[in-house]
Amino acid sequence: MLNIRTYPLGFIQTNCYIISNAKKECLIFDPGGNGEKLVKELKRLNLKPIAILLTHAHFDHIGAVDDVREVFSIPVYIHPSEKSWLIDPGKNGSAKYAEIPNISAKEADFYLSKEEKTSIGDFEFFISHTPGHSPGSLTFYFETEEFAIVGDTLFQNSVGRTDLPGGNEKQLLHSIHTKLLTLPEATVIYPGHGPASTIQDEMNSNPFLNGF
Repeated sequence: MLNIRTYPLGFIQTNCYIISNAKKECLIFDPGGNGEKLVKELKRLNLKPIAILLTHAHFDHIGAVDDVREVFSIPVYIHPSEKSWLIDPGKNGSAKYAEIPNISAKEADFYLSKEEKTSIGDFEFFISHTPGHSPGSLTFYFETEEFAIVGDTLFQNSVGRTDLPGGNEKQLLHSIHTKLLTLPEATVIYPGHGPASTIQDEMNSNPFLNGF
């Protein structure tokens, strides 16, 4: 049984997810900011991080990557199409906002280019490439536990914005329709912002998906 903890972090309160097992090992998804706070919390919980996984590399999802990576000496995983976004504030969006310092991180350690079942430590999940919000957006589906980390692809009663560089509305809706709505309806989705939902609820009530 996995434990899922949600921490809204950074300038726009992006959801960081910590997924831990009975051995206290954990995966960290999208550490978007407040690195010192996050490291302190991981130590307080006596967790043993083994990897950082990024749904995509917009600035609000990567702000604490290096803080966590350096303290725990763990690798970072991302889709290869956003390799340069980690290190380039112009590409990850932080350079656009005067009120936000330029945000960057060192290059990732591993690149997730295949849609397949993957294991990191004792954790098993399926990787799906779900572009549209960004070119390298990824979804991580934990089949046994019936949940998915979906980044900014799908939200409760909404979908990811597509007006940023690399965004594409048609591609986003295609990703949602073919990669997310095909999951079991009971699957809980954990988005990059806002509350969790389920595939069933979004199929029934998400106004952006009506008629698609």
